[in-house]
Parts: sequence; structure tokens; C-alpha cells
Amino acid sequence: MLKRLLSHDLPRSPMLALLLVAIVLGLALTPFIFPGTKALNVSAKIMIFIVLVASFDLLLGYTGIVSFAHTMFFGIGAYGVAIASTRLGPTWGAIALGVAAALVCSLLLSLLIGAFSLRVKAIFFAMITLAVASAFLNLASQLSELTGGEDGLNFKVPEALQPGTQYWPEPFFGASIDGRLLSYYGLFIVTVLLVLTMLRIVNSPFGRVLQAIRENDFRAEAIGYRTVVYRTLGNVLSALFATLAGCLLALWLRYQGPDTSLSFEIMLDILLIVVIGGMGTIYGAVIGSVLFVIAQNYLQDLLKLAGSALEGVPVLSQLVSPDRWLLWLGILFVLSVYHFPTGVVGRLRAKAAARKAGG
Repeated sequence: MLKRLLSHDLPRSPMLALLLVAIVLGLALTPFIFPGTKALNVSAKIMIFIVLVASFDLLLGYTGIVSFAHTMFFGIGAYGVAIASTRLGPTWGAIALGVAAALVCSLLLSLLIGAFSLRVKAIFFAMITLAVASAFLNLASQLSELTGGEDGLNFKVPEALQPGTQYWPEPFFGASIDGRLLSYYGLFIVTVLLVLTMLRIVNSPFGRVLQAIRENDFRAEAIGYRTVVYRTLGNVLSALFATLAGCLLALWLRYQGPDTSLSFEIMLDILLIVVIGGMGTIYGAVIGSVLFVIAQNYLQDLLKLAGSALEGVPVLSQLVSPDRWLLWLGILFVLSVYHFPTGVVGRLRAKAAARKAGG
């Protein structure tokens, strides 16, 4: 049953399996194990990034296409929900319309980009997508009447998802049973379903063709596959999943602005997570997102503790200052890439395979 659920793509490493189980349980039980707004927001961000990074890995890791327009589709999803909810009010119909409009917009744009750009060489395609993403960012900032400009859009969600809606008078294991908790578990369920869907896609005959194109597009073309068609479809699927991740982000934050989903920093974060977790594996998106988001949100707190412990030490106290958390974050990622060149998932699977071959 589990093998079918995972589309016969098992972790193939006991340590990786344990990590994945721990992550799923940790995310499922976060409201009760780590009560508090920050922990809930961090867990929600992890789940959104899991979907976003896995969707990008469909393009980079499985098809071998480098695109810098991924945050554009992420932003389209977020703006779709935000604009519809702002104009039509906090209703389920507005959310459904916003999601549908965003998906249609992403579908058309990804088809257009794929049809006109995927015939060129990889570096030129990457530059084209970068130009399109930059143009969309500027457009979102300037169309203030529609997008709110630099200030963005604040909107309300349906009453069932609002924090003020109480479903149980008393806290349960320290967590309030309210609309915010319902939003969190809705996000959790959708994330699991989307990840399982992407696992099914990459392990289907279609996914095998994408991997064949990644390995040798000339050979794939020679045996009869229309590589441009498959690459375009891969680009479209990647864009649609990124759009859904943007919808989830907007619903959780109840706000959307240019810096929230369209900034180039988010694109760099996605690339880092893919490399750290391991390209060409959906599990890498899960592991990488957890490591990155936790480091991004809690490294500064750890440095505060270290700074207090080393207070008075001339050089070390300055090095571990919380103001230098970005420096340490960069060092951690350089070390992780150096020690895990194939990503965490690739390293764990290689060790498991070597152990199995030797034993």
C-alpha cells in the first residue's frame, strides 16, 4: 500500500526513511508540540517551500531545464487569490475563482514561454526566463490599482479560516482549536497531496521520458520522442504546481506583495534548496526545505545564545554576533554542498547502496 502511495519510489535508505517520517510527523504535530505563532509560521513556510521547490525540481532535476521565471508563477498564484479576495470579498467562491484564474494565466504563459524559448540553447532559455520574470516583477509593482503596488494587498479569508473563529472553547494540548489551526491542517493536507501527485508524475512513463531527455536529448529525439513537446509539458506542469504553492502562500499570509513571492532572493533560495536536498528527487525538496527554512529562522536565535556564552571573548564574540547570521548561513551551505555534492538524499542513498553491496 505504501509502495503504491509513493508511486514505487521508496526512499531506498533507512536513514532517509526515518528523516521523512520524522518530518511528516513533526509538521503534522507542530501546533501541539511547539505551540506559538513563530513555530506555526515556520512549519507553514516549510510546507509551501516543499511544494515550490519540488515543482522547480520537475523542471531542473528531472528535465534538465534551468529557468529563472519560477517565482513569477509563484507570484501569479498568490496574486490570483489576493486580487479575487480583495475584489469579491472573503468567500470560498472568490478563492476558487482566484486559483482558477491564476492557473489559467500560468498555463498560457508557460505554454508561450515553452513554445518560443525551449528550442534555443539552455543558457539563452535561462536568460529569456530571467527577463520575463523581471518584467513581471516591475509590472506587479507599477499596476498599483490592481496589485496594490509596492504596498501589496491585504485581504480577509473566509470566516471558517479566521483566527477569531473558535471551534473548541478550551485549548487542546496547548493549541487553540480555531480557524488558524484549520488553515494549517488544510495546508498540510494539500501539501501532502501535491507532493504525492508530483511523485506520481516523475515515476510515470511521462516522467521517464523527461529523465531521458535530461540525460541525452539527442538520443531521446532519435528514438522518436518529440523533445520540445515533452519539455514544454514539463515546463507547464512545473508552472502549475508553483502557482498552487503561491495560492497556499497567499491564503496563509492573507497578504501578497512583490517582495513576498516575486523577489529574485526567493529564486536563489529555491536553487540552494534543490542543491542541498538533491536534484532529481522529490524527497530532496522535502529535506532541503526543512533544513533551509529552519536555518533561516532559528540560526539568529542560536547565535544569540552563543554570543551570550562567549561574551567578553574579543574575537569570537564578534564572529557569533546575531548580526552576522547571514555569514554563518552562507558558510553552512558551502559546507553542505562540499560534503554532499549530490545533495543529502543522494548521499544517503549512495551510502545505503554501498552498505548493501558490501554486506
